[in-house]
Amino acid sequence: MKKLLIGLVVVIAAAFGLFKFIENTEVGGDTYYVQVTTDGKQVTLKDDSGQEYLDYEYQLTGYDDKGKSKELTFRANKERPLRKNAYLKVTYNSKKDGVTQWEEVTEKAVPQKALTQLK
Repeated sequence: MKKLLIGLVVVIAAAFGLFKFIENTEVGGDTYYVQVTTDGKQVTLKDDSGQEYLDYEYQLTGYDDKGKSKELTFRANKERPLRKNAYLKVTYNSKKDGVTQWEEVTEKAVPQKALTQLK
């Protein structure tokens, strides 16, 4: 019984790992860092059922770890603006129509060349 349970846990863990690998491969792209300097543009959108919801769109200059810049446009997917002066790690994929994901990071997590450009 223990061997069956251990085997089942291993199979589930392997399937989860494979799923995460595939997800990251499809969503992957180039990493840029931005600092939120505006409240963003408030936009009203509709979901698949026709229900309206509020979102914020940002156009910010991002910098990679070498300090190279790129103009980035993305939506926050939140009903309130992002925190001003927050640093974001943004994934840009030209094959997937731009920014595919973002996450807030600390200033220490921003590479030095990107941080120099952002300040």
